Amino acid sequence: MPKPYWLDLRERVVSFVQAGHSRRAAAAHFSVSPSFVLNLMTAFRDRGVVAPKALGGWRHSKLDPHRVFILRRVAEKDDISMPEFAAELQAANGVKAAPASLSRRLIRNGLSFKKSLLVSECDRPDVRQARETWKAERQPRMRTEPHRLVFIDETGTNTKMTRARGRRQRG
Repeated sequence: MPKPYWLDLRERVVSFVQAGHSRRAAAAHFSVSPSFVLNLMTAFRDRGVVAPKALGGWRHSKLDPHRVFILRRVAEKDDISMPEFAAELQAANGVKAAPASLSRRLIRNGLSFKKSLLVSECDRPDVRQARETWKAERQPRMRTEPHRLVFIDETGTNTKMTRARGRRQRG
């Protein structure tokens, strides 16, 4: 990003124009662009100072007012894709946002991108208890009565529709 012209030059340009010279003549005399002189004189007339405005700073996002909706929706459906999310946001609130800006918003709010098919429900106490019960009661019966087992051929099963990604809080 270019730096602003130094304050000394700005003051000399304003003095030159106020002395009665044209703005284009000031641009030619100080070897600067005519648009710089025009913008400088407009700012001097409006603000009364020749100092440049501050660079950088916080840019407000159009997604700021919709923060609660965004976080609530991700909590409801954590494997939503960003294009789907952008379409839902537009349908619900009328805000058009790029998928990349939604992704950055989620990262800024502490949500990370997960790529695991291992479900977190495996660690819940009720699921763990159900698994232990199945191992204790059902597996021994299957060993003693193998003629009752039915094998299903799942070689034609397509799992490509399973979403392999989602968003969760970091940590």
